[in-house]
Amino acid sequence: MSIKLNTHYLDSFIRPHEYERIAPEIRMADEMLRKKTGAGKDFLGWVNLPDDYDKEEFTRIQACAEKIRKTCDVLVVIGIGGSYLGARAVIEYLRSPNYNLLAKDTPNIYFTGNCISADALNEVISLCDGKDVCVNVISKSGTTTEPAVAFRVFRNLLEKKYGKEGARERIFVTTDRARGTLKQFSTDAGYETFVVPDDVGGRFSVLSAVGLLPIAAAGIDICKLMEGAAAASHAYTSADLEKNDCYRYAAIRNLLYRKGKTVEILASYEPFSAMFNEWWKQLYGESEGKDGKGIYPASVIFSTDLHSLGQFVQDGNRILFETVVDIADTKQSFAIPNDPDNIDGLNFLSGMQLDDVKRTAMLGTILAHVDGGVPNVVLEVSERSEFALGELIYFFELACAISGYILSVNPFDQPGVESYKKNMFALLGKPGYESMREELTKRLNFS
Repeated sequence: MSIKLNTHYLDSFIRPHEYERIAPEIRMADEMLRKKTGAGKDFLGWVNLPDDYDKEEFTRIQACAEKIRKTCDVLVVIGIGGSYLGARAVIEYLRSPNYNLLAKDTPNIYFTGNCISADALNEVISLCDGKDVCVNVISKSGTTTEPAVAFRVFRNLLEKKYGKEGARERIFVTTDRARGTLKQFSTDAGYETFVVPDDVGGRFSVLSAVGLLPIAAAGIDICKLMEGAAAASHAYTSADLEKNDCYRYAAIRNLLYRKGKTVEILASYEPFSAMFNEWWKQLYGESEGKDGKGIYPASVIFSTDLHSLGQFVQDGNRILFETVVDIADTKQSFAIPNDPDNIDGLNFLSGMQLDDVKRTAMLGTILAHVDGGVPNVVLEVSERSEFALGELIYFFELACAISGYILSVNPFDQPGVESYKKNMFALLGKPGYESMREELTKRLNFS
């Protein structure tokens, strides 16, 4: 396996007998997942997805990605939440946060429809000026406000630029297999469509067409990504904590939660992990944060954030624990040069690899935070590659499901997400929300 769980720094926080105590809960959660008897059992398609996916659609995704690479300068990906976070996370992790500045044989990829901002939307429109553009809109229903507005805008843009016939060849839709406004519209318009699986929720969907089409358009090997996820799905099958690092991580989270550690910080030492951290935050925040329960997911990029949040982590409220993702081989190197005048006093580092300095900073930080009362668990990832990232994605998805069941919540619904939508629709005057609008208007003291 490309991933190894290092629990050495937890010895002073979790005793061996505590793992024994939580082991029956792990076994019960595993049984609920494998036998599909737990809450949200209709949304477990992601469990076997790395093996049991639509091979014909996968081939079409690869062909479509090749078409996009050959015919456009810009791919606009429209989606919100799980409909864009996974794809963007993988692209930036495996390529670069500066992907659009460095891309040579692949299109620039801009993500929109994930916020309500005229400034952000106008920027993406301006970036498309004078360029050949393709659009991939990702939405189960097609009626979620943020992506629906963006799709309306870019559909009109493409139709004005290429005509309806030309736009048809440049719009690709990932939506429900058979139902919904967007599916019906796409069928009528003749767009090529891909499927958001019925049994896979958005935050678990990166290894479906939802994430794979933009990822493949960026020139990333999606076969290797799926192979890594499949390797993880085969490896993490035992309910024995001594044999399953993924389940052990889920156990650690819950043991620390019961000790008052209600905030988990995902820490990486590479800027290319920033969007992966955002994907992780949605995965755990939306899965566990309900019924008054849940570990709040936060993230940092060290050593950058050691100069902003480091003080709080070291000496602040002791409600934190850290999960450190340690990538052993990033496929890059840089030797620190010598300065004959030694102006900065750092000639003791001359000739040293920057990665070695980073690793020393990581180890020093872990020891300091542990001494400060912050438990640290380390996920050692062997390399920055498609295969290893596929493993890491599946590791976190599976651990999230097990952890949610231990918390006694449904890890696969998100009832709280709908609350703001209903209020927004009512205040905007959507038909059918009249009585609700009146009540909310009074609360806001509108005239």
